[in-house]
Amino acid sequence: MSGEIMVNITRAADLTMVGANGGAWVAPVGTPALDSPLTHPTDPWAALGAISDDGLVNGWDEESQAFTPWGLTSPFRTQITRSVRTFSATMWETSRLAVMSLHYRLDEADLEPDGEGLTKFAETASPVPDRRAFWFLVIDGDNMRGFYVPQGEISERSDVTYKQDEISGFEWTITTYPDEVGNTVYHCDKLPVTPADPLS
Repeated sequence: MSGEIMVNITRAADLTMVGANGGAWVAPVGTPALDSPLTHPTDPWAALGAISDDGLVNGWDEESQAFTPWGLTSPFRTQITRSVRTFSATMWETSRLAVMSLHYRLDEADLEPDGEGLTKFAETASPVPDRRAFWFLVIDGDNMRGFYVPQGEISERSDVTYKQDEISGFEWTITTYPDEVGNTVYHCDKLPVTPADPLS
């Protein structure tokens, strides 16, 4: 038809990401990042086990200040005043030592069972900072997204429910902190090559 513009839009399903699987690991601060999402974490990385089917949430908490000149109704500059990256997930293996260590801010050695198979510990009313390194992996077939957090800490814990028809879990929000060069999260992904766009 005369005057009609035909636009060919390329859609590639393999460029989408579904969090079909994944995992989380923790290590002491100073543990270097993995060089590839294909590399399986080994000691000192400790697996955090099964994660609920809500998966992993990568949060962005940002605030900004807008500056509007006298006589105008829209700003001519916006300054970011707060930018925090978080990761949230619910850990289902609540008896795993690495998970308990994080949840209760204790060393794993303090949670080892005694000779009778009993684990005894106390929660303090004055917890100290407990920063650790984290590695999060999201898998969708051959596509993978890896997130290395050089310094992170659990900043929010949800209530824990114990009931017959529900699995108990530790729901956490982990806040990331800048490392010595000012970075909070390092990305290491295995993604497909973007096909050429015929309109480009």
